[in-house]
Amino acid sequence: MTNLILLLQDTIPAATTDSTATAAVATATDSVNYFSLLMKGGVMVVPILLLLFFTLYVIIERALYYKKVTKEDVRLVDEIRHQLSAGKVETAQITASKSGTAYGAILESGIGLVGRPLSEIEGMMEKTTNVEIGQMEEKLGWLGLVAGIAPILGFIGTISGVIKIFYTISITENISIGSISGGLYEKMISSGLGLIVGVIAYSGYHYFNMVIDSFSLKVQRVIIQFVNVITTGK
Repeated sequence: MTNLILLLQDTIPAATTDSTATAAVATATDSVNYFSLLMKGGVMVVPILLLLFFTLYVIIERALYYKKVTKEDVRLVDEIRHQLSAGKVETAQITASKSGTAYGAILESGIGLVGRPLSEIEGMMEKTTNVEIGQMEEKLGWLGLVAGIAPILGFIGTISGVIKIFYTISITENISIGSISGGLYEKMISSGLGLIVGVIAYSGYHYFNMVIDSFSLKVQRVIIQFVNVITTGK
């Protein structure tokens, strides 16, 4: 009986200690200040964060622009067809300009040359298409630049941190696991953040290029429909 009591006395404090340790770990995890943890990545975190904000700005600005100019109105060509069939060339040109889209601008350039040789009309519409695509590609180069620079800045931050760790070890001759692992995880933050920003910029760059490619295919179809309208009236 005495042995059983002693066993229970030994077990209860151990269980209590384990529960207390678990609770302490959970509390420490919940109380982590992620901003402070982020800033432990070193000085390279600042330019990487600036690149992140710039990347988000470019992505949002381009997304809103594409949503506006690439909006396809299936009724636009039909309206222009009816107006040209009725001889209302100026009305058709106004209809195209009021659409506020890249399709409307391209059609407007073609309508303005109705009555001229077909090669001139197609040439003008092709030039206008190139201008519209050029405006769509504007600022995308910045996303490509950030996609290449951000991971490099993160890597530079990591290398700088590792150099500082080994320099400290050479001075203090302290090779404890705590001093090494603490410094390493702090410097890996900059590397991870740089990769995240690079992935965001890389994804935005290629997604917007797919949007432009899709627009190029659709606008070719619109040009063909317009040429059919002015040549056959259908």
